[in-house]
Amino acid sequence: MTTSRHMPSGRYPSARTGRRVPRWAVVALGAVFVTVLGVVVYLGYRPLTTSPITAERLAYDILDESTLEIRFKVLRDDPSEEVVCVVRARSRDGSETGRREIYVPPSASAAVEVTTTIKTSQPPGMGDVYGCSADVPDYLTRTEPS
Repeated sequence: MTTSRHMPSGRYPSARTGRRVPRWAVVALGAVFVTVLGVVVYLGYRPLTTSPITAERLAYDILDESTLEIRFKVLRDDPSEEVVCVVRARSRDGSETGRREIYVPPSASAAVEVTTTIKTSQPPGMGDVYGCSADVPDYLTRTEPS
C-alpha cells in the first residue's frame, strides 16, 4: 500500500504564496528608470561650453622636410572668449608627425585667421585643425606668437 506524504501547511512556501507586484507598479518603475536614464545621458553628452567654437583649415604649405605652415580660421559665438586650438601635421600615409597648441586671444571679431608653423618628425604631407576649445590650459603661454 502506498502512502501519500502530506507536508504540513505553512511550513514550506508554495508557488502561489507571497505578494504579487501589481502590473502598474512595474510599468511605473520602468518609466521612472527610462526617464532618469534619459536625463543622465542628456547631461553627460551636452556641450560643456556655452558658445560654439569652430575651426576651418584655409591652407597649408610644406616649407621643408620637417616644417609645415598652416593657416586656419576660428569662429566663435563669443569673440571675447579665449580659445586654444590644436593643429597637426600628417605624413603622406596619414600618420600624425607633429602637433601644436595655439592660443587664440579674445578679439573684437567673431572670425579670426591664424597662421603658424609645425615642426614634424617625418616629411609632412598635409596639415589640419584637430579641434578648438574654450578650456585653455594654464600652462599655455598666452603671449606665444601665432
